[in-house]
Amino acid sequence: MKKYYYAAGNTSAGFVNLIKSNVDYLKQIISLKHPSHRLKTAILQEIIETYEQKEPMEILKSSLGEAYIDGVILPQKSIAILDNYMTKELEDVVELDLERFFPKQPPKNQELYAAYEGKRKEAYDSFAQGLAIHDDLEAIYVREMDFAKADRLAERFIAELVAAQPDKNKKSRITYRFFGTNTRDGVVNVVPHIIESIPKVYYIKGRAGTGKSTFMKKVGNACSAKGYDVFLYRCSFDPNSLDMVHVPELGFSMFDSTEPHEFFPGREGEEIIDLYEETVTPGTDEKYADEIGKITRHYKSFMKKGIVYLKEAGEIFDQIEETYPFDEETKGNIASFILTKVIS
Repeated sequence: MKKYYYAAGNTSAGFVNLIKSNVDYLKQIISLKHPSHRLKTAILQEIIETYEQKEPMEILKSSLGEAYIDGVILPQKSIAILDNYMTKELEDVVELDLERFFPKQPPKNQELYAAYEGKRKEAYDSFAQGLAIHDDLEAIYVREMDFAKADRLAERFIAELVAAQPDKNKKSRITYRFFGTNTRDGVVNVVPHIIESIPKVYYIKGRAGTGKSTFMKKVGNACSAKGYDVFLYRCSFDPNSLDMVHVPELGFSMFDSTEPHEFFPGREGEEIIDLYEETVTPGTDEKYADEIGKITRHYKSFMKKGIVYLKEAGEIFDQIEETYPFDEETKGNIASFILTKVIS
């Protein structure tokens, strides 16, 4: 069985890497070192094809775009094989230098790399500006929100879903991820994949500032306090906020089901929790319609600009990749070495 998620994302706070909590329980972490992400993705694909019918695996989708993979985790073998740009903050990593499989590598094109990083910075700056404007949107709804009612709603939900569950009598394991991010291909997510096998799914609706993240944090904390393992998916717009709480041991997920990852229940066991309807003064949307529309268009314009910059960065990235060609034989030799000498 394959699980997909993002361990890093392009956000308003820049590039955010959450890999640590996803691999800190493993016995071995292999870092693939080479300037070509295309090569490393090809190697990771070979590993996937070798083991996908044999055992469970986690596939780390990439903020670089749909054509790339950041890593593969084989939990039963207690090993992760990762692109080295994901391992910079990890300890006890075994680095595998793929350049030794090549007779000679071209020098790094500093001009192209500088142009690439420049476009990425422009993207992050645009996302940050968008978030700052989004704060003005949140302020409108905060003024009209009944926080006591929101607290009672969370308490009631926790009492019904979590409080009656037995204590696990162990320390909870908390894992941080993204279910999607901003990429050169646009805003992407794997929400349908994550929730497809979960019996109970809560679609959290609301508006900016209506406490969706706070509600989910409270639920996640309640589950963790009882010793259940909790997967917390951060928001790729504002990584300080939560977009999903996933607790397989209790058979439920809840996620922020608003743009740009808006979905609706489609099967038994799925339901909506609408924090706007439950906690905000009726008629708020209508009362502030003009202001809300203006602010929404403004912040979205910066988000769109950010995506354009990521697309332009991606085009430069393609030029960089073209300077590191490889053939099928070399790829096969590297994959064979890893599969026979590294993964046991």
